[in-house]
Amino acid sequence: MRVTSGSGTTVSGWRTTAPRRFGALAGVAAAAVAIGVAEAVAVLTGSRSAPLIAVGGAVVDLAPGPLKRFATDVFYVYDKIALLIGTAVLLGGFAALVGLVAVRSLRLGYAGIGLFGVLGVAAALTRPGAGPTAALPSLIGAALAAWLLRLLLAGPLGTSLVGPPLPGPADRSATPQLPPPPQASSSPQLPPSPQPPSSSQLPSALPSASPSSPAGPVPVPGRVDSPVPGPVENPAAPVFGPVDPVARRRFLTGVGAALGVAAVAGFGGRWLSTRRGVSAARAAIELPVPASPAPPLPAGVELAVPQLAPYVTPNRNFYRIDTALVVPQVDPEQWRLRIHGRVRNPITLSYADLLARPMIERHITLACVSNEVGGELIGNARWLGVPLGPLLAEAGPLDGADQVVARAVDGWTCGSPTSVLTDGRDAMLAVGMNGVPLPIEHGFPVRVVVPGLYGYVSACKWIVELELTSFADFDAYWVPRGWAAQGPIKTQSRIDTPRARRTLAAGPVTVAGVAWAQHVGIRGVEVRVDDGDWEPATLAPTVGADTWVQWSWQWAATSGEHTLRVRATDATGAVQTGQARRIDPDGATGWHTVPVTVN
Repeated sequence: MRVTSGSGTTVSGWRTTAPRRFGALAGVAAAAVAIGVAEAVAVLTGSRSAPLIAVGGAVVDLAPGPLKRFATDVFYVYDKIALLIGTAVLLGGFAALVGLVAVRSLRLGYAGIGLFGVLGVAAALTRPGAGPTAALPSLIGAALAAWLLRLLLAGPLGTSLVGPPLPGPADRSATPQLPPPPQASSSPQLPPSPQPPSSSQLPSALPSASPSSPAGPVPVPGRVDSPVPGPVENPAAPVFGPVDPVARRRFLTGVGAALGVAAVAGFGGRWLSTRRGVSAARAAIELPVPASPAPPLPAGVELAVPQLAPYVTPNRNFYRIDTALVVPQVDPEQWRLRIHGRVRNPITLSYADLLARPMIERHITLACVSNEVGGELIGNARWLGVPLGPLLAEAGPLDGADQVVARAVDGWTCGSPTSVLTDGRDAMLAVGMNGVPLPIEHGFPVRVVVPGLYGYVSACKWIVELELTSFADFDAYWVPRGWAAQGPIKTQSRIDTPRARRTLAAGPVTVAGVAWAQHVGIRGVEVRVDDGDWEPATLAPTVGADTWVQWSWQWAATSGEHTLRVRATDATGAVQTGQARRIDPDGATGWHTVPVTVN
């Protein structure tokens, strides 16, 4: 039976009894509980099986290259946070729409929740390494959302929102309105109202009652209360009055309680996931003494210029770029590395096996291919690890195996030329960073470090596989998304001080920064003011060609608007190009330019 009120539609059966304006709130509350409880369930099934994380990860994998570049350009290193917030906002909008639809029909509301559950299950099951239990968070969350939606809209909380019935058309037709009895008055009497004609006086065109036609009132011309011929949905349906304030408060209290449950379950689940992490296992690790320690830093390696990046980047400040929405928690006791593919001798190593092998320690500068000219997606650290060259030699690469594909625990892949990993450079499976076990967010327990290659083709964190194959047979993660299959680092330089658009005092000004050409080395750095001559800068000493180098130049600044530019020359004599190119497909080029004002 359909029931209509001024505040919404109330119906029975598969239709709800709550006013429409409360549907959006109910939908958002149901979705919040689903996400929160699913997060708690994911403590048992793995954090990547939580719907928000699973769907977000699928979006990352399926998004086209231009969209990824746009996200990196706009949100920089906060792209993952932006993705999760955007996913949550879209989910909230969809949930509100589901709630509005559910007011009209619970069937359609359930269908919307079912779609949410299917997307969550599909995303979770397609994550690398996912098992059947990965579907549980989305399934349980969807079931709870459906139950809560019915409770809020069609259960006691929903039915209580309907106001008391008001007299409707049926009531008015059953109880004719009679004129008030005449009162004694000195006022003139009005003429009596005309009486309706009898049935015999009605025009012949009007239908008359007969045994074959239903009995009922006959429409009479001129009578306001006479039924008008035409379709009537349900003339006996009652009309409900305003929502009771007490009922409204009860409904809003229920919504608030649901949101509270969602918050406790969601944040509690995330906290438990952290507690179940590997921080304790990492803290218990004692790194071995390297067989080949890092050379000591030479005197003067740090120029001690304010705002100049330190020679060694602290772990807390080291850039982080990856596709993981949640940091993988890899237990070192369970960790295994498989070296397989086109090899004569496949190898499987445990973490203990790796720590037992001879270690090297080196200062190596890593850079991201997404680093713009003058950008900060670069850092230098002291790495401890097992050399990759001898390890690959033990496996015995077969002919044609010109690519080594590193695969992370979350399925991410990168491909490095086999020739680069075996040419004698200090490529390694790193287990330590700046004297401590790898930070979890930087790849604990094991990651790959290769001097001279951008991270997207070499720096695999949370590594679990090394597969020897060919570039013709396999494209790593970023290649189908528009990036080059091979990515040697380009010679670059950066001005750290003065900062762009700063106002300086006329007179001596120290211009300083860093330059890098990993595995090649830097021969010189030059600075130019406006369109003047290139002036040589002073280079600080460094430990080797695999790290960046600090530089400085003294400028006698004069009043006015000026533009500072910098370029580097590598150890082969090649000068850094001034042609500006964007980061894709294999790294940005151009001179870092800094405008300043001198008073």
